[in-house]
Amino acid sequence: MALVLNTGIKTIVKKSYRKVTGQPEPVVYKVWPSETSKCRARLAPYCTGYGIDIGPGGDPITPGAVRVDLPNPYSHVGQLPVQFGGDARDLYWFRDNVLDFLYSSHVLEDFVDTQRVLREWMRVLKVGGKLIIFCPDEQVYRKHCRATGQPYNEHHIHEDFSLAFVKKHLDTIGPYKVLHELPLTDVYSWEIVAQKLA
Repeated sequence: MALVLNTGIKTIVKKSYRKVTGQPEPVVYKVWPSETSKCRARLAPYCTGYGIDIGPGGDPITPGAVRVDLPNPYSHVGQLPVQFGGDARDLYWFRDNVLDFLYSSHVLEDFVDTQRVLREWMRVLKVGGKLIIFCPDEQVYRKHCRATGQPYNEHHIHEDFSLAFVKKHLDTIGPYKVLHELPLTDVYSWEIVAQKLA
């Protein structure tokens, strides 16, 4: 007889596997729709040329985006493996000014030093390259979790994380032009496409 525990994030199926095989019970992750699946139609057209998806959890924005994630991602929303495993604060694999785009969904809110991360992300973009970010508005997201019972993501750092919060940090980094933005979309998220000017 199988015991199924639904944590809201993954489904763990435990069987009397250990008794039969002597090995630990297998863990089966339920694949939820990715946050990227909510914005792909709007944001994928900006992801042209050579670029990366930071934190795709197995579901990159486009098939050609290089997948940069933790060596063991905590998000399992697709089947594609990590290509570059590491820390989004240090994209040491890439020289300055080499990428046409950098896309990230629901990752930036997990870092204490937002400005440092954004500076690193802008560093690897060519002049004319696009920084494409899809993230939660923290206060709207918290209200949504309370109202629906959706488990709150404890990795979030900043209470005031929002599009305005991120644009304030971008303003201190260097010149950019907003090609597209939505302050609230898909229930609790926002998005921006910022083109590097220098």
